[in-house]
Amino acid sequence: MLSIQDLDLRGKSVFLRVDYNIPLDKNDNITDDSRIKTSLPTLQYLLDQGARVIIASHLGRPKGSFKPEFSVKPVAQRLSELIHNDVIVAPDVIGDEVDKLKRELKDGQILMLENLRFYEGETNNDPSFAKKLASGIDYYVNDSFATCHRTHASIVAITDFIPKSAAGMLMKKEVDHLSQIIFQPEKPYVAILGGKKVSDKITVIESLLDKVDVLLIGGAMSYTFFGAQGLDIGKSFIEEDKKDLSLKLLEMADKKGVDLHLPIDHIAAPDIDSPEEAIHIDGFPIPSQMTALDIGPKTITAYSDQIIRAKTLFWNGPMGVFEVEEFSRGTTEIAKAVARSGAYAVIGGGESAAAVYKISVAGKISHISTGGGASLEFITNGTLPGIEVLKES
Repeated sequence: MLSIQDLDLRGKSVFLRVDYNIPLDKNDNITDDSRIKTSLPTLQYLLDQGARVIIASHLGRPKGSFKPEFSVKPVAQRLSELIHNDVIVAPDVIGDEVDKLKRELKDGQILMLENLRFYEGETNNDPSFAKKLASGIDYYVNDSFATCHRTHASIVAITDFIPKSAAGMLMKKEVDHLSQIIFQPEKPYVAILGGKKVSDKITVIESLLDKVDVLLIGGAMSYTFFGAQGLDIGKSFIEEDKKDLSLKLLEMADKKGVDLHLPIDHIAAPDIDSPEEAIHIDGFPIPSQMTALDIGPKTITAYSDQIIRAKTLFWNGPMGVFEVEEFSRGTTEIAKAVARSGAYAVIGGGESAAAVYKISVAGKISHISTGGGASLEFITNGTLPGIEVLKES
């Protein structure tokens, strides 16, 4: 896989795919610009080398039609402030006017295309749309790891119409760190999985059972495992159609010698909107009127003991309803344990990443992935569609 350092960039038009799908409030004010900031090393390198940079990203879900509320203009304005450079905003994604702006771009200048998902051809991986995106482009650089599990035109099909394709600095960093825990993990290897649904994690659990020594499961997904074993889980969330699969996964872990742990105590309340009624429940049964919403203190201690002994760690998914303070302690304490461990630790984005940032321990983590879904798929398959086309190029 080529990197941008392998390209002769001066005077060349470079299509830079980034992930600027960032949150905006109702007044189009950016509430979190971290995704823009992660792209800056690659962008600055391209500018320093004299490239003519055409930036492309999606934003929100306009579903294939032009909707002003999904315009990238606020993003371009913030990028201009961060990079201390003017950013020209194209009026469209493709077309004669966009091609003219590409031709007129000078060395060290930036043109940002409008929202890629204004066109259905983007999500359909349409070759004709990709060919138009590639018009006037010398090199393609992908620095959007978080979207590399999508077979979209700006990720996959476009590489058929550009002579050379390469990975940006963020992309290379993601691949290097995730490859380390897939292909060369130091033992013992502990994985921590949380979140709501077993169905969201089936393939990654199956994959991790061939790699890890210990698997710690938390979050609402735990209660599908418990329900499958006939335990009383009250009103806790359960995927009824995944109970048999949960039993199969427990059996697989046993056969492969993986030490799989489920919560041994719980923080429960009547519902998510009643945190003032939260109680601690040791083991089972969980009362019929109660919903488990976080792991309890005994589970935190047991899981932390496993984490501290690890040499390699992978974590994806919260241990409870992290956005509610009363149900966030499990996730927060696991984040502290990961930071204390000294292990080669990779966090797979999402609320796990939010937890380490919230308690200011991100600097003690080996790598925090920018893509939750992409990191899980990479862990499962060892590659992604957007990475495969870079290798082929």
